[in-house]
Amino acid sequence: MSKENETQSSQYNIIAAGTKMTGDITSDTNFRLDGQINGTLKCRGKVIIGQNGAMEGTLECINAEILGKFTGKLVVTEALHLKATSRVEGEIKTKILSVEPNAKFTGNCDMSQANGPQPQNPQLKK
Repeated sequence: MSKENETQSSQYNIIAAGTKMTGDITSDTNFRLDGQINGTLKCRGKVIIGQNGAMEGTLECINAEILGKFTGKLVVTEALHLKATSRVEGEIKTKILSVEPNAKFTGNCDMSQANGPQPQNPQLKK
């Protein structure tokens, strides 16, 4: 992997703790949420919702790791990881789902082919 691609795959757009946003967000790079979003997030990379992060709305991405709270519709093209501290309510559509002990999920899950965003750069998937 070239140094430029390595840098792009490790870059994250960050919504820091204490920040609240309402509206639609589109990102071509990985995304980390430690604050709060109410709206729609479409990402062509990986999304991490940190332990103190929260989102209500629609999330579409390639891969996701949830440590905090999510309420709404999750469309994850590849793999969704619900960590032990996660609280998810709503609808999940993904190809791969992993759930750690103590993670909470209430809702529906469809593990047929997820039709979410496709990676712009294959390096962003991981």
